[in-house]
Amino acid sequence: MTLRNDADVIIRQSIHRVLPDEAVAQALKDREFGSGRLLVVSAGKAAWQMAKAASDILKDRIDAGVVVTKYDHVKGEIPHIVCYEAGHPVPDENSFIGTQAALDLVSNLTEDDTVLFLLSGGGSALFEQPLVSPEELTDITKQFLACGAEITEINTIRKRISAVKGGKFAQLCAPAHVFSIVLSDILGDPLDMIASGPAYPDSSTCEKALEIARKYNLRLSEQAFELLHVETPKELNNVETMITGSVRNLCNAAADAAKELGYEPIFLTDQLTCQAKEAGAFLASIAKSYQQTEKSLAFIAGGETVVHLTGKGKGGRNQELALAAAEGLAECTDTAVFSIGSDGTDGPTDAAGGYVDNTTKAVLNAQNIELYQVLADNDAYHALEKCNGLVITGATGTNVNDVAVLLIKR
Repeated sequence: MTLRNDADVIIRQSIHRVLPDEAVAQALKDREFGSGRLLVVSAGKAAWQMAKAASDILKDRIDAGVVVTKYDHVKGEIPHIVCYEAGHPVPDENSFIGTQAALDLVSNLTEDDTVLFLLSGGGSALFEQPLVSPEELTDITKQFLACGAEITEINTIRKRISAVKGGKFAQLCAPAHVFSIVLSDILGDPLDMIASGPAYPDSSTCEKALEIARKYNLRLSEQAFELLHVETPKELNNVETMITGSVRNLCNAAADAAKELGYEPIFLTDQLTCQAKEAGAFLASIAKSYQQTEKSLAFIAGGETVVHLTGKGKGGRNQELALAAAEGLAECTDTAVFSIGSDGTDGPTDAAGGYVDNTTKAVLNAQNIELYQVLADNDAYHALEKCNGLVITGATGTNVNDVAVLLIKR
């Protein structure tokens, strides 16, 4: 098998292992919901998959439900549940429509009722009812995407300009009980930060939000600035939460798949948070250090890198990470790097990520494509397209961060 074949096998098996179906089934095993109404609200990139798994188990016990997920992520009808597709990573009108449908669903509940809240990454954009104008929300989101802020910093601001984030959705469900099943997409699994914590007490403070606004010189209206001074709920007595998956599971799955193919897996980290270009260059530097190895090795790093936009090209953090490794890999033999988003989408593209090997630089140079210029333009998608380096999986139904793998085949 070729390096690319090995990469494709590892990608396929890794994603299969972190699909939410089994995790939701385990969370609902032997669960009783009493005599009141049972309503399902599912938000995030994995929202349809999680809701479908819940429906398959609970069947007609579900009275009604709402799914709000990303475009092209709804794979069919679910009994008793209405599905909405909306914008990500920038919220759009359908984000607000779907979220309002969820709010209408949970209004006027009693303490005998239960809201089964299924939450996955991407919910910050998809599950939204802004307290500022939609135009300003879009502008703030784009400012964050361009400045390279960490997701926890972004969500600290999002909570304060939203009517549903930072525990506010759970407040709106009261006095009903909220049973929240969470698929984590943030390193360390901070429950108040995943999708900006709609049903979890908020640990962030107004002081921290103001500090972040200053750090990135955010352009805020007077209304938005005033909202940063309004504190979020610090206690919620009607919520029970269970985490069902994380990037560590994804890394373990990649390690197992690589081992089955004859590689010795070496776990590097599940806390990768640097710039994508730096991560790619670092993996390439490891590759150069191990060129004399006599056994096949697979170095595995999970996490979520960031991209500092300096150009106007097309791509995503995983594509940029992979392409940034190509320069160093050109000095190697039988060596490859790939990086993918577990949800199947990387940035505003149809690719899950990118793949490069020791031939990539030469293939691109033969087409008069210079790596440094592509990276400066943040145009990894088009370069990878020219060398068959795009990894396209389609929407996977899960979302537990990213995994990058360096393969040295001997």
